[in-house]
Amino acid sequence: MSAQNGFSPDFSALGRGEWLSALRTLGQEHGFAEPLGKRHAGIFIEDGDTLLVSFETMSGIEALSQTRTPLGFDMVRTKGWSSLSLLSHGDTWFRDPRVYEFFDQLLDDDFFDEFEQVVFYGAGPCGYAAAAFSVAAPGARVLLLQPQATLDPRVTEWDDRFTDMRRLDFTSRYGYAPDMLDAADAAYVLYDPRERLDAMHAALFTRSNVTKHRMSLFGNALQTDVRMMDVMPRLLEDTAEGNLTRERFAGYMRARRSYLPYLRRLLAHTDGEKRDALTRMLCHNVSSRLNAPRFRRRLAGLDAAASDTEDGATQQVG
Repeated sequence: MSAQNGFSPDFSALGRGEWLSALRTLGQEHGFAEPLGKRHAGIFIEDGDTLLVSFETMSGIEALSQTRTPLGFDMVRTKGWSSLSLLSHGDTWFRDPRVYEFFDQLLDDDFFDEFEQVVFYGAGPCGYAAAAFSVAAPGARVLLLQPQATLDPRVTEWDDRFTDMRRLDFTSRYGYAPDMLDAADAAYVLYDPRERLDAMHAALFTRSNVTKHRMSLFGNALQTDVRMMDVMPRLLEDTAEGNLTRERFAGYMRARRSYLPYLRRLLAHTDGEKRDALTRMLCHNVSSRLNAPRFRRRLAGLDAAASDTEDGATQQVG
């Protein structure tokens, strides 16, 4: 039921209510759709023998997908994978007994044993959930973008971004995400080391089966960047194969050379460090390859400043 079989849903024109109904109908036609309380749902699309279990917020899907469909649908359409999409209304970290019971039932039904390979994916709060619930599928492989390890203040009181969510229980079942990765075959954590709190959470995921990849100067929206650079499918494929090596990852990150949001952050960094020579090299390189007015203007400003300095020096010598 992959691309050649016509799986290409597009819900971009639907309102929220119609959208949820369409997702539910699609799941019922091709797998199952299960409400999990008021704030969560599971949508399963059955196709190939690789399963992507993705955790996503509804608002994130609406913002990042042109067709307003979960990430797994892209892999069904292009790669013939199966997809289990766990959806949340807002950032919930999926800390809900109904979600625990859902994964308990999948485990009891040997659901994950039906697939040759299982990949769990999530970013931020959804990255926490992907790590936490991966324990239900021993031997799975896991891709996490800037995940939180826990919001338990006894462990991460230094993270003041989500203080209103500390009332959630992070100590019961499926609780501490790094420990839940012990059953995984391999896990990959992507983070920006310059984002201090994200880096501190990433440090908590240090395990023998975890490889961490640094995305310096990308900021705090890595999922957006990875999808806009169009490297997400390759990251997921390499995760499925257990082969997201440092060399492969570095190769994918070459896409940042043409990704203006990253280049603008790099420009701000070199300017902030007052490294004019490096800034000039950057602006010349970017403006010679891309339509980048900001870099052309900055290069012109640097050249003008250099010319004024040279003129002043000449007058003093004269």
